[in-house]
Amino acid sequence: MIGRLRGTLAEKQPPHLILDVNGLGYELEVPMTTLYRLPPVGETVTLHTHLVVREDAQLLYGFYEKRERELFRELIRLNGVGPKLALALMSGLDVDELVRCVQAQDTSALVKIPGVGKKTAERLLVELKDRFKAWQTTPSMFELVPSGPQGPAPVNSAEADAVSALISLGYKPQEASRAVAAIDAKGLSSEELIRRSLKGMI
Repeated sequence: MIGRLRGTLAEKQPPHLILDVNGLGYELEVPMTTLYRLPPVGETVTLHTHLVVREDAQLLYGFYEKRERELFRELIRLNGVGPKLALALMSGLDVDELVRCVQAQDTSALVKIPGVGKKTAERLLVELKDRFKAWQTTPSMFELVPSGPQGPAPVNSAEADAVSALISLGYKPQEASRAVAAIDAKGLSSEELIRRSLKGMI
């Protein structure tokens, strides 16, 4: 099992990235909440990882904090929740927001996430309730992430990356395009566009 990687961020194409570890490039998929906190390409980062081995592929998932990886592991243990849905849940809601939803048994935010209907949301909340009793919450990560521009990026490229990332999370192309188009994208990075789009959709 690959539990942690430290290396240079070589490529960032939401929600995928490549981490160069001593010349070996590891391709990882990350939730948007991790993506927002990554340094610029070319800088060093440490990610906690989870390896999923299937008959046709070996998939590596990366997380900025151990709590994110713990949440991912809790989610994929649930019946009917695979890595893709787990990442969608974690991209729409950070760890503490999801914990608060579970503790309050509030389905309203969950049903806005692609792939989660009312019955699925209710089942997830029931199954997670006991697991989350001991989880402590901290201020929302979205409140900790700067809301302003995070470095220059070509607007067209940033918008395209943001739309592509939303589609990969399960949103319909029209929904993704509409959400990104509703934001004043001038000077914003793709990460900030994704963050604002998701907040507007959830």
